[in-house]
Amino acid sequence: MPTDFHARHADLLQQAAEHAAARGYWTPYPETPSTSAYGTEAPHQGEAAFRALLGNPFPLEGHPGAGTVPATEFSPYGFPLGVSYPYLAPDTAVTTAKAAATAWRAASPDTRAGVAAEILARLNAASFEIAHAVQHTTGQPFVMAFQAGGPHAQDRGLEAVAYAWYEQKRHPATTRWSKPQRRGGPLAMDKTYTPVGRGVAVLIACNTFPTWNGYPGLFASLVTGNPVIVKPHRRAVLPLAITVRIAREVLAEAGFDPDVVLLAAQRPGERTAPALATHPDVRIVDFTGSSEFGDWLETNARQAAVHTEKAGLNTVLVDSTDDYAGLLRNLAFSLALYSGQMCTTPQNILVPREGFTTDQGPRTADEFAGDLGTALDNLLGDPARAAGTLGAIVNEGVLNGLEEAATVLDGRIAHPSRTLVYPEHPEAVVRTPLVARLDAGAGADEKTYTSEWFGPVSFVIGTDSTAHGLRLLRDTVRRHGALTASVYTTDTEVLEGAREAALDAGVHLSENLTGAVFVNQSAAFSDFHGTAANPAANAALTDPAFVTGRFSVVQSRRHAPAEEPAHV
Repeated sequence: MPTDFHARHADLLQQAAEHAAARGYWTPYPETPSTSAYGTEAPHQGEAAFRALLGNPFPLEGHPGAGTVPATEFSPYGFPLGVSYPYLAPDTAVTTAKAAATAWRAASPDTRAGVAAEILARLNAASFEIAHAVQHTTGQPFVMAFQAGGPHAQDRGLEAVAYAWYEQKRHPATTRWSKPQRRGGPLAMDKTYTPVGRGVAVLIACNTFPTWNGYPGLFASLVTGNPVIVKPHRRAVLPLAITVRIAREVLAEAGFDPDVVLLAAQRPGERTAPALATHPDVRIVDFTGSSEFGDWLETNARQAAVHTEKAGLNTVLVDSTDDYAGLLRNLAFSLALYSGQMCTTPQNILVPREGFTTDQGPRTADEFAGDLGTALDNLLGDPARAAGTLGAIVNEGVLNGLEEAATVLDGRIAHPSRTLVYPEHPEAVVRTPLVARLDAGAGADEKTYTSEWFGPVSFVIGTDSTAHGLRLLRDTVRRHGALTASVYTTDTEVLEGAREAALDAGVHLSENLTGAVFVNQSAAFSDFHGTAANPAANAALTDPAFVTGRFSVVQSRRHAPAEEPAHV
């Protein structure tokens, strides 16, 4: 008999919906990789499960396919994973997903949300296995891979489940419509309202955060009644393959066709994302990655609801501070975390050229650039500890960009990037951040800082004044997009100006961060990720708009039966 997962997770779903509305701190998934939270055997079992996958075909019981996707993943820490996957051609994937969708679409929102919650519970139990898979496909440090790839990604998934579940239940399933008449009884109709998924969904995942960025779209589509084809990045298949395996197991136990969730890994040299995204039977596309392909999807996948997170110029405005040391520590960590390979890492740091006030005396833009470099050196002075912050460079594209920056910016570099050796993984490519000193308005400099440099490359940009910096923040974000913005000021008028600039540009703003919260971190159930209000993203994680376009409410109505006359 199929398991009723909604009954098992009803309280969790209600709490998730309430906390998504309240926007305070909440998580059901412990973020610390400790034995007290996950059990004494969990770390060993998780690593053993990961190691058992290496060098073998990935076990996906009953998964359709014709042939094999050979191993394409190589750990940024220096070894091949050697995992192969079943091959599923785009047309076959869509046809299979459509065939599996009927019963899933007919299930109630409660049933679908319960299944999703059970998938997340089992993903949480597998957090150590997933952490190793994330670490060795993305280059994230292990603790970050555990948190961002495991519990924090699960938080984002549950947040999407809560929104999708709530929005489908916003309207009653049935109602009696009764309109009074001048003569006789009322005109009465019985009406039924059924949320119906749009159709096949395709998740096109990224290399750096395959689960954190992937789970919102996956679970939003599932709970709204849509089958999902998971198309991982060729360098980061394993974390999502584990996810698909667990999802299929839960679907089968709940009495559904496991092909509601499919893995569509691509062969070397093949590009299946465009074919999947533009297939006439695909109705939803979720994408995280480059602006170039994101823009292409928005233009060409016209038959689908397309949700993109792309790239932008994340900007920091420095006007004044009463905690200069805290500012430097906070900003240095934000630049160094995962070697800047985050879509939220600051790139452009706008500083009045002639100086700004601090509790340690005035600082010019040149002096600030030097102080920021010193803060980076202090943070990353011990190679063993530094590796736990930096991780490894994820791929050759990021490394090439760093090397290009060093060449293009020769003579303008305030803090050069250094090569570090990670003691536990000597083959890993580890680099510290590069900080260059540019000037606003200079032709060559403007071309440089209005381009995205993904990875450990940032610019201290001298401005004529704080007002000039505010205009530059507003204008560059409007034109090029950003996922984050930050301001440091002790002046209430400047703070209000920064808030207005952020509203005009449509970007989330962090104010005077000097402690243990960083501009490039985002907490589910409280922080929105992306705004859909500037070119960096056309969707936000997670808000009602992220889920409502994934289903329609279809109505049926009929005359209500005549009421029986009352007996005297």
